[in-house]
Amino acid sequence: MDATANGEKGLHARVLESLGPAITAGDHPPGTVLRTDELAERFDVSRTVIREAVRVLESMHLVASRRRVGVTVRPTEEWNVYDPRVIGWRLAGRDRPRQLRSLTVLRSAVEPVAAGLAAHHATPAQCAELTEHAMGMVATSRGQQLDAYLVHDMAFHKVVLSASGNEMFARLAEVVAAVLTGRTQHHVMFTDPDPAAVTLHVQVAEAIRTGDAVRAEALTREITAGAMAELDVLAP
Repeated sequence: MDATANGEKGLHARVLESLGPAITAGDHPPGTVLRTDELAERFDVSRTVIREAVRVLESMHLVASRRRVGVTVRPTEEWNVYDPRVIGWRLAGRDRPRQLRSLTVLRSAVEPVAAGLAAHHATPAQCAELTEHAMGMVATSRGQQLDAYLVHDMAFHKVVLSASGNEMFARLAEVVAAVLTGRTQHHVMFTDPDPAAVTLHVQVAEAIRTGDAVRAEALTREITAGAMAELDVLAP
């Protein structure tokens, strides 16, 4: 890729990372019409760069683009709220507490069931991965190592969802990763993870390894309940 293409890609990303959060934060309410020429002038970029950014926003169903009309912000209920970038932008905005609760309720509905299924369907390799990441969470749960802890936390939940054998659950791994990342980046976690939650992850890995579906589901439900309780304290 030549320097010009790289430069346009960088400009496109800059526009996207400014316009996307502004839309999801409500700075441009649904029904707002954004003109390509005005956007190009505001961001000091070409209309081609703006069109590329708009295409991405269209793919997320945040906007609709029509000739002679402009770029119209779509109603919130039409947004692709499962897109990790949309989740990230919403978590970075002022509606963070409500977004975190919405995502945590989703996790509460899906992950316990996925863990129960994983106890039936997980392969030996997946069981080994779960144990590895649970132990990694233990090792990084002290000394304010939240970034390192996050790596193992995301990987653990991705394996659980994948090991469920349900492809719909597996596709939610990016959503769960986005909420876990958002909690860490926006300091909606204690400086060290809750020791009880860390222990529960270890116990979930063991329950899945031994094929105990009832226990795996119950323990995972405790994890999601604990995550909601943390929100009540840290993001009321």
